[in-house]
Amino acid sequence: MAKVTTTDSEAPVKKPSVRPDRPPTSRLGRIARLTALAPRALPLGMEAMKRAVGVKRTEDEVEEARKKTLESAKKTAKAMLKTLGEMKGLPLKLGQMASYIDGLAPPGYEEKFQETLKKLQAKAPPLSSAAAVKVVTSELGAPPDQVFETWEKEPFAAASIGQVHRALTRGGDRVAVKVQYPGIDKAIENDLKSLSTLETMIAPVGRRYHTRETLDEVKAVFLAELDYANEAETADAFRRIHQDDPEIVIPRVHHSLTTRRVLTLDFIEGQDYATFCAEASQADKNAAGQTIWRFMMRALYKHGLLYADPHPGNYRFLGGGNVAFLDFGCSKKLPEPLVEGMRETLLAEQEGRWADFERACVRVFGFDPTDPEAFELYTNYTKLVTMPPVVDRSFTFTHAYAREAVAYLVRHGKKIVLKPDEKMPHLPKPIHMPTDHTFVNRLQWGLYSVLAGLNAEANWRRISDPWIRGKLAES
Repeated sequence: MAKVTTTDSEAPVKKPSVRPDRPPTSRLGRIARLTALAPRALPLGMEAMKRAVGVKRTEDEVEEARKKTLESAKKTAKAMLKTLGEMKGLPLKLGQMASYIDGLAPPGYEEKFQETLKKLQAKAPPLSSAAAVKVVTSELGAPPDQVFETWEKEPFAAASIGQVHRALTRGGDRVAVKVQYPGIDKAIENDLKSLSTLETMIAPVGRRYHTRETLDEVKAVFLAELDYANEAETADAFRRIHQDDPEIVIPRVHHSLTTRRVLTLDFIEGQDYATFCAEASQADKNAAGQTIWRFMMRALYKHGLLYADPHPGNYRFLGGGNVAFLDFGCSKKLPEPLVEGMRETLLAEQEGRWADFERACVRVFGFDPTDPEAFELYTNYTKLVTMPPVVDRSFTFTHAYAREAVAYLVRHGKKIVLKPDEKMPHLPKPIHMPTDHTFVNRLQWGLYSVLAGLNAEANWRRISDPWIRGKLAES
């Protein structure tokens, strides 16, 4: 069985003949590149709108629209692959999310769309090797061939904010060195400024739905990801949390070779997600899925530590249920009251205390019981997405379930927004979801899609209960 050797959230990359020294960083330049994608995406948006509002069409018209939209989806995905790969930063992150989270790609065209965008996980184009040398020299005080015993000039992997080089330390340790792209901090800051401008444009509606607070949370988490020293400390925290679980493997950080823009970790060998899904037995997939679940749930419900970037490139599979976890840049320490509230909600569901469940939804998630239609929508959605840790039986993750975890709100929400007897959309009352909960949704959707790819089966409640019913660890 062939193995790949990677340690970042991406798989091996090809060597282009000429590579830039930095991604585009100017705000206007980045906006222009994204704007150029709009004409390709427009047919997809129009078709999605027609489906949403239920435009009446003949069977021939529907079939013709399907063919055109399929071709448009292919072209759009290819254009996104090139543009987002070159831009890196936040656009590349969003492209990676669309490549694996079921329900984000255009309905009915997900397979073709994701098939192309998956290359953003495996083949994000790296920058020049000279650019990496400059960053290492600046951060570690000498060129990499002097700092390390051996240094491979060509990166073997590329991510959204950095690329990874193999090296050997002076002490003889095989390591992976993640080097941040020059100027990526400015690029991400400009992307976030563009989002702020968009938020200002929709301020009358945005203020009602607290979009600024949510955007501030997104900014804080993504800007923190630029600090590799912070990521190193987070990796150490996850190692401590899971130190007694032999199937969870977390690479050791080499702190003397780590700074804000350079991160050095033990080199980990293993199978990438796609290969493991294609070649492993279902028993091994189930075991690996249970390991991933323990990794997420123990950290979240016992320690309040959220792993907010569960995409497929962040795992290496080492046989059986042994899984290595590689990237810790996007994580968040949740407030204790929020974690306790989330646990309280799950316990009320498990025990069928539905009045307590609804009260918890109001207190913890800010659902508004004075808006009966929306309240029913949100509470039913909560029951749907919390089913795995609630039902006391074997549960299999499927792509259909993962898609429903995203599509449910859209499908049922349009019945509230688009009422047949009203000409204007009816906006439901805003809910006051804690901003600290923002990235829990990303974990939920991403984790369910990853486990669906494994077709993983287990009694997830039995695995989760020790942490949901136990006490929170002291911070």
